[in-house]
Amino acid sequence: MHAVNTIGTTILGYPRIGPARELKRALEACWAGKSTEEELRATGRQLREQTWTTLRDQGLDSIPSSTFSLYDQVLDTAALFGALPERFTRLGLSPLDTYFAAARGVPDAPALEMTKWFDTNYHHLVPELGPDSRFALTGTTPVDEVREAKALGITTRPVLVGPVTFLLLAKSAEPGFTPLDLLDELLPAYAELLGKLADEGVEWVQLDEPAFAADRTTPEFNALTRAYHWLAKENHRPKLLAAGYFGGLGRALGVLARSPIEAIAVDLVTDESFADKVAVEGALRDKEVLAGVVDGRNVWRTDPGVALARAARLRDTAAHVSISTSCSLLHVPYDVRAETDLDPRLKNWLAFARQKVDEVVLLGRALSGENVDLGPARAAVADRAGAAELNDTDVRARVGALQPEDTVRAPYAERAAAQQKALNLPPLPTTTIGSFPQTREVRRARAAHRAGKLDDTAYRTVMRTEIDRVVRLQEDLGLDVLVHGEPERNDMVQYFAEQLTGFAATALGWVQSYGSRCVRPPILFGDVSRPQPMTVEWAQYAQSRTDRPVKGMLTGPVTILAWSFVRDDQPLADTARQVALAVRDEVADLEAAGIRIVQVDEPALRELLPLRAADREAYFGWAVPAFRLATSGAAETTQIHTHMCYSEFGDVLPAIDALDADVTSIEAARSKMEVLADLNEAGFGRGVGPGVYDIHSPRVPDQDEMADLVRTALGAVPAERLWINPDCGLKTRGYAEVEPALRHLVDAARELRAEPR
Repeated sequence: MHAVNTIGTTILGYPRIGPARELKRALEACWAGKSTEEELRATGRQLREQTWTTLRDQGLDSIPSSTFSLYDQVLDTAALFGALPERFTRLGLSPLDTYFAAARGVPDAPALEMTKWFDTNYHHLVPELGPDSRFALTGTTPVDEVREAKALGITTRPVLVGPVTFLLLAKSAEPGFTPLDLLDELLPAYAELLGKLADEGVEWVQLDEPAFAADRTTPEFNALTRAYHWLAKENHRPKLLAAGYFGGLGRALGVLARSPIEAIAVDLVTDESFADKVAVEGALRDKEVLAGVVDGRNVWRTDPGVALARAARLRDTAAHVSISTSCSLLHVPYDVRAETDLDPRLKNWLAFARQKVDEVVLLGRALSGENVDLGPARAAVADRAGAAELNDTDVRARVGALQPEDTVRAPYAERAAAQQKALNLPPLPTTTIGSFPQTREVRRARAAHRAGKLDDTAYRTVMRTEIDRVVRLQEDLGLDVLVHGEPERNDMVQYFAEQLTGFAATALGWVQSYGSRCVRPPILFGDVSRPQPMTVEWAQYAQSRTDRPVKGMLTGPVTILAWSFVRDDQPLADTARQVALAVRDEVADLEAAGIRIVQVDEPALRELLPLRAADREAYFGWAVPAFRLATSGAAETTQIHTHMCYSEFGDVLPAIDALDADVTSIEAARSKMEVLADLNEAGFGRGVGPGVYDIHSPRVPDQDEMADLVRTALGAVPAERLWINPDCGLKTRGYAEVEPALRHLVDAARELRAEPR
C-alpha cells in the first residue's frame, strides 16, 4: 500500500482508559488495596493487546505503542528518565508506588502540580527540575511494550514525549533556573533508549513536540535544532518522526525540515493553511509527511473531499505523504457503535476513535489512487450541512437583539457594599467549590431514576435526604457559605447539557481527564436554549434547610463549550452567546427563588486560550462577554462567584479581571499561592479564594499547613477580600478525607481571624 520504509497510514495515539473504563476500575481497586499490582498490570496488558489487535485488523500501516499509561504520559517520561523529585524517591516505596505518590501525593510528600495539556481538557503532571537534576534511563516500558506487541505478531512504533516539549512543560525547582538548560543532560538518555529500541528491530519512533504549536523564543527554537540534530546523528537508532499538533508548527517547521530526521507529522485540522505554507517553502523534499487531516479532538465525520485536498497539496513538496489523525485520539471516545440510544441521524454524522481509524485507512487508500467508496462519508457530511432543523429562529433572534448594556453590572465597590450588608459574612469567609462526595446510594438512585426503576417522588426523596445530610455536615463543620452538594449531578457539564436543547448525551462516550478520572463530553449539535429551570429546585430546598447562605451552582458558557464536542458549522462566539443566555435565565430564576450567591464556574477559560498570542484578542473578545452576558442580569446584591482550576493562569489574568465576578476561587494549593502575586500585578481588586486544600490528592493537610497557606495569601490579598476554600469540588474524594480536611480548613480560618493584622 505504501512505499518501502515509509510510515504509511497511522494515528498519533489511541484512548487508553478502556472501552468500559476497565483501567479506571483497576486503578481505583489497586489504590484501595482491593487488588494487587500484578492484577493492575494484567489489566494494562489486556487493554494494550486489545488496542493493537484492533488497529491491526482495521488496516493501519503503522501502529503506535507506548501511548498507554497508568496515569499520565508526562509523568511516565519523568519516571522513565529518573526525573522524579527526591521527596518521592526517598520514601523507599516500590517503583509503582513511587510513581503513584508523585501523581497523587502521600502524607509527607505533596503530589506534583497538575495542569492542562495545552488547550485540551486532559491534565498532565508537571515535572519539577532544578540545576542538580540528572537523567538516566531507569525504565524499560517502551521496550517492554514493543516485545509485548511482537509476541502478538504486531510491529509497533513507540511514541514518546519529545525531549524539548518535556523540558518546556517542566517547572523550575529553584527561582531563576530554566529547565531547558538541562537539554544536554537529557539527550543522552533519549539516545540510549533509541539504541535499545533499535536493538529490538524498531524501525520508527515518534517524538511528540506539541509545545511548538505555541509561540516560542529563539533559545527554544535553538534547543529544538540542537535536540534533533543530536539525536539524528546517532548511528544506531530507529528512524525519527517528530509530531507537532494542536496548531501549526510555525518556525519549528523549518527547524525540523532542516534536521536529519526522516518524518514530520503536521496538524492540518487546526492549521488549514499549513499545506500552502509548505508548498511555498519547499522544505520537506526529503521527508515523509503525515498529513493530520482526521480531527483527533472532535467527533464529526471527516469531509473526505476537504481532507484529501489538503493532503494532496503536500505531495509536490514532500518525499512521501501519508494520512494520519491531527493528534492522538486520546481526546475522543472509543466507538460510536456503542451508542444505541443516540438519534440514528445524528449518530451517522459522528466518528469516535474506532471510526476515525477507519477514516484514516480509507483516506490513505484514496490518496494512493485506489478506487474506494467515499459516498457514505460524503452523504453524511452533506446531510448534516443541510439539516435546517439545527437552527432555532427564536434563539437566533434573541442573540441578534443583544445590546452592550446586557454585559454590564454596577461598579464593584457598590456591589461589594450591598452584598456585605445583605450577607453579613465574617472576614476570611469559608466555603467549598460545590460538589460533595457522591455515595454509592446516591449514584445508584440516579442510575435507577435514569433507567425508569425509581419514580420522580422516590428520587426526590433520596436527593433531599442527601442534601439534608450535606447541609447539616457543613453547619457542624462551621462553614460560612454552604452548597447543596450536587448529588443530582453526574457531571458539571453533562448535567446541564441534558436539560438544554441542541445537546445530545452519550452512554459510553468516556474520555480520560486525568489518572482514573473520566468524563462524558456531551455533543453540541444545534442551537441552544433552556426549556425550564435546571437547578432551582435543589438550591431552593437546600436554602430552606439553613439560615446560612447557600450558593447556587452553575457551569459557565465557556466551560460548557470546552467540555463538550462542539458544532463546527458556526463560529464558537455564536454558540457561546446562546449558552450564555441559557445560563443568564437560570441565574434570574435562582435569584427569584431567594438564592443570594450564585457561582458560575469557568475552569476552562484558560483551556480554550489559543496557543498563539496573535489569536488571543479574538478569543477574549467573545469568551469574556459570554461570561458577563450570563451573569450581568444579576442584582447588585447578588454575589457572583466563579471558579478556575489546574491551569497556568498568567496569560489570562486580564481576562479573569474582565469577567467582573465578585469572587474568584482559584487553584493554588499545589503551587503554594504563586498565582496571587500575578493577580496583584495585574491589578485584581475583587474577592479571591485561593485554594488551601488540594482535593486531587488523597492526603489530608493539617490545620497548620492550611493556616500557613492563608498567611501567605494574606501577604497578597487583604482579609476583607480573601476567601478560604478547597482547590476544587469534592466529588471525587471520600468523606473520610473530606470531613477532617474541611474541619482543618475552618479551624485555620478561625485561627487567622484571631491573629492581629
